[in-house]
Amino acid sequence: MNLIFLAGILGALVLIIFLALRGYSILIIGPICALLVILTNQMDVFSALITGPSSYMEGVGSFIKNYFLIFLLGSILAKYMEESGAARSIANGTLKLTGTDEPYKVLVAILIISSLLTYGGVSLYVAMFAIIPLSRPLFRELDIPWHLIMIPLTAGMATFTMTMAPGTPSIQNAIPTTSLGTTLMAAPLIGIIGSVVVIVFSLWYMNIELKKSKKADEHYIVSEADAQNVKTDNLPSVGISVLPLLVLITVIIFGSAMKIPNIILIALLISIIIAAAVFNKYISKHTATLNAGASGAVSPTFLTAAAVGFGIVIAAAPGFQIISKLILSIPGSPLISLSVSSGLMSAVTGSSSGSLGIVMGAFSKTYLAQGVDPELIHRIASMASGPLSAMPHSGAVLALLALTGLNHKQAYRHIFVTVLLGGLIALFAALITAIIL
Repeated sequence: MNLIFLAGILGALVLIIFLALRGYSILIIGPICALLVILTNQMDVFSALITGPSSYMEGVGSFIKNYFLIFLLGSILAKYMEESGAARSIANGTLKLTGTDEPYKVLVAILIISSLLTYGGVSLYVAMFAIIPLSRPLFRELDIPWHLIMIPLTAGMATFTMTMAPGTPSIQNAIPTTSLGTTLMAAPLIGIIGSVVVIVFSLWYMNIELKKSKKADEHYIVSEADAQNVKTDNLPSVGISVLPLLVLITVIIFGSAMKIPNIILIALLISIIIAAAVFNKYISKHTATLNAGASGAVSPTFLTAAAVGFGIVIAAAPGFQIISKLILSIPGSPLISLSVSSGLMSAVTGSSSGSLGIVMGAFSKTYLAQGVDPELIHRIASMASGPLSAMPHSGAVLALLALTGLNHKQAYRHIFVTVLLGGLIALFAALITAIIL
């Protein structure tokens, strides 16, 4: 019976990845694959799929309830940045600094911008809304293939600023503090080593892929998204253009220091109000901008929620409890089994924060009882949760693909190499350092 439980979970994971790569929407394959887990693990179908506290629909509904406003406000702010010409103005300003003859410098600039936003406390999802429209005119101007956007974007916002850098205000760095009594600065040396490794790796990979695209004679292909962002005259100044984003970061940093609840929503709302005011003469119709922004938030929200619902069902399945026990029995340093458990949970749920929530609740006391330093538990678990959260069915991956207008075939390999492979290399370096010290 146990083998059937395990086979059902593994089969569902293989199926959802295969179908996602084939282009099927997670809105369709999410509940289908969840149902496969439910049937093979002999769970009550109606309860596990719809009504139960750990059901598919509960996972979907909970995610929408917790994050839809962030998606909504982030999308509206991004739409103001697009239609006012502010994104173009910032892009022009960036071009003046980087020049137009070296695309690599532009890619590095985008990596830096995305890093600063996320390290400044901006949600990964909000950073997507801000950076993608800013990047399009730069890529179009320099004729850089659009699929390469995935490298600097994911390297900057989904690697070291998410799980490694000491003090980062990400949710992945905050979750362990509740169970372990640690701070956001936990195990700083380990975090710094991981950060340096993944940054160097990402810069190397970015250079390799840019050269490869030139050799293959790839070009930027104009899409419908460009047709919506072609404003080239009567642009706001760079100073006015960056004002809403600066306000966003500033409010988040100071609001977080003051421990104001829901500060991200407050910061986004304030930034939208400021954007509407300072971009007023550059916007033809505010109603259209607001409506377009609101509509743009729907698809990424539901795609992400569908993936989260699938992960919730797997985490509640009897077969997953068997897997958890096997992980805890892995020989060697407890940090190795901790890494495996965090990584596996992340692959299943498609969410690093979801993984940490499960691992900290289920395993933190076990590792503390074994005498493992709570700061090492914090940092290693956080770092291990990141790489496998970039599986093809991950909500963040699906949202990123939806917002960029790319598909798995065009861009997933860059996400895989930068986040998954780069993150695992950084984790390996961190583990060696932690075990030696």
